[in-house]
Amino acid sequence: MPVVHTSTIKRVRQAEKRRQRNRSILRGTKTLVKKVKAAVEEKNAELAQSLLRQANSTLQKAVTKGTLKRNAASRHISRLTLQVNRLKAA
Repeated sequence: MPVVHTSTIKRVRQAEKRRQRNRSILRGTKTLVKKVKAAVEEKNAELAQSLLRQANSTLQKAVTKGTLKRNAASRHISRLTLQVNRLKAA
């Protein structure tokens, strides 16, 4: 039977906590991004604009927490903003 150190047990606990937090944060960001895209498809500019603000906020928070890479979040924000701006222009 292998020796299980207390430090490895603690590491497993920490990893599980982080995994749960990351999944929760990513789930929230994906949901908001989908809502923005749905509002754009429905051609609802006001709703899309307000949801875009929320999505930007959650994406930036995900970067701060280390869940999402900075460039990935920036790319998502940029693409969503383009879609909403095209909707407002049309």
